[in-house]
Amino acid sequence: MRVWKHGLHGIIVAVVAALALFITACGSSNNSATSSVKVKGGVATYAQLGVIPDWIWPYIPASYDETSNTQVFQWLMYRPLYMFGNNGNSVSVNYALSPARPPVYSDGGKTVVISLRGWKWSDGESVDAQDVIFWLNMMKAEKDNFAGYAPGLLPDNLVSYSATGPNQVTLHLNRAYSSYWFTYNQLAEITPMPAAWDVTSLTASPGSGGCSSSVARCHAVYKFLATQATDSSTYATSRIWGTVDGPWRLSGFRLSGNPRTNAVFVPNREYSGSPKPQLSEFKLVYYVNDQAAYQALKARKVDVTFLAISDLPKATGTGLPATNPLRPSATLQRVSQYSIYYYQPNFNNPTLGAVFRQLYVRQALQYLENQAGMDATVFRGYAVPGSGGVPDTPPNQWEPAAQLANGGLGPYPYSTAKAVSLLTSHGWQEVGGVMTCRRPGRTPTDCGAGIARNQKLAFTIDWGTGSLSTDGPMLAAYKADAARAGIEISLDGKSFSALLGESSPCKPGPKCTWGALYLGEWIFDGPGFEPTGEQLFQTGAFSNYGSYSSPTEDKLINETHTSSSLAVFHKYAAYTASQLPYIWLPSEDAVWGVASNLHGVHISPIYDLLPEYWYFTK
Repeated sequence: MRVWKHGLHGIIVAVVAALALFITACGSSNNSATSSVKVKGGVATYAQLGVIPDWIWPYIPASYDETSNTQVFQWLMYRPLYMFGNNGNSVSVNYALSPARPPVYSDGGKTVVISLRGWKWSDGESVDAQDVIFWLNMMKAEKDNFAGYAPGLLPDNLVSYSATGPNQVTLHLNRAYSSYWFTYNQLAEITPMPAAWDVTSLTASPGSGGCSSSVARCHAVYKFLATQATDSSTYATSRIWGTVDGPWRLSGFRLSGNPRTNAVFVPNREYSGSPKPQLSEFKLVYYVNDQAAYQALKARKVDVTFLAISDLPKATGTGLPATNPLRPSATLQRVSQYSIYYYQPNFNNPTLGAVFRQLYVRQALQYLENQAGMDATVFRGYAVPGSGGVPDTPPNQWEPAAQLANGGLGPYPYSTAKAVSLLTSHGWQEVGGVMTCRRPGRTPTDCGAGIARNQKLAFTIDWGTGSLSTDGPMLAAYKADAARAGIEISLDGKSFSALLGESSPCKPGPKCTWGALYLGEWIFDGPGFEPTGEQLFQTGAFSNYGSYSSPTEDKLINETHTSSSLAVFHKYAAYTASQLPYIWLPSEDAVWGVASNLHGVHISPIYDLLPEYWYFTK
């Protein structure tokens, strides 16, 4: 969760919400011919849209932390200590796909023992305890260069760690933590690193860098590996990156041409896990846009690609269109992401901050969101409502009853009347078509502390024009609904680089001028997989750009770190849904096309790309 990519994911790529990553929510359509004779081998091509891999080392800085580098690239070759999700709809830890056995907690949650399974690297070395120590030492030395780092958390919360056996690592923590949270959001950050990477030159002997034995020696190793990680010309040829423990190894990589095959993978014959790859080759083929990829799939030049909903008929009750425009070339899969969409009010805006700090104002803003109407007119049946800080799809243990209320719309279903009533009962009156504060003051029937007389309820939402094509129409629909209640919303579409300057909390003052910010989605796809709120809603959190602050929220978030009780988690999640630190928006599901003769393509909600499950038939 503590990953920069989530906060920017809706901006960076036109189809980024769909980049490789999915949940098979409704399964594939059966409206094209199928076959049953399994083919040995075969080459599967995956159309990668908009962004291509440009950082190969799993120790990834924030500026490179994109799904195109992690789940869709690195994870095929280098397996995290603990994998999450499966070749289906799971969002849980998957020990069967992990190089380590389930962690064992003792001493009330203050001691954790990690046991490696004894997998092998492709160079014959074992994936052992020292490879985990190598990672932890690197975190100690270079924590500010790791995208998953948050002050006070891993590695700061480790009192000590050591290899207590060839395949065993023991961690001593500074307090008792929830086994759920520590496994999902802390151990999930670790990727074992081989001795072949513990070097400071291409000709050095494996392990000679000394980082796996000394934190002080990690700085030089980091500098060397970071330089190598940016040199894509060596990705497929370097003996360093060729040492893998995952099911695939890279055999080719290039950055020229369009479309271009920018990554070619072949099976790692030394892979210790299961299943073994069934394909003879897997390719990531770059396409500049979804239309080009759509035509390539139709012509059977690619096997898997994202489909823009504008290219499809409206969804039916099955979640998919009644007819498949790609028949017989491909079947259709409707997929959702384990994410939330929202816009963030700026609580530190010099004039609007006092307005946004009033809960009744935020409630009115949420009541004015006609999510069912947006789904019908903007998303054409391919969206699900947003109702809180926990993903609404797929069904998961973390979602509280409060978010499931009112048909999944949460505590504040669409109601212009309720929004108007909230405002007028707190001293607002429509003047010239815009709600205006007429009773400044602090009593329950006044506008609220810090709100001046004649303050208008008018603000601008800044949003990224490079995001999904439905974002602009969705926000325009919201603007129109808000206007019916006398709330004046302006929309300011900006480039990614322009929004980047607003994508950090600003201190109260005349320079903190933006009103609200829409950045798309936050995806709980790692390295934090439990949807806790420490990076979104906690006071001072890196991605809490609007500077929301609540002592109660902070307390409830911290309790999810120390208790594994679902009741404790649901208390936090219900409070977040009701308090509206952000204004929740609908999530657009995606539809993917899969070649009719390619099977086993079921990628999880948390972006796992597992082509080792794929196979062709004829």
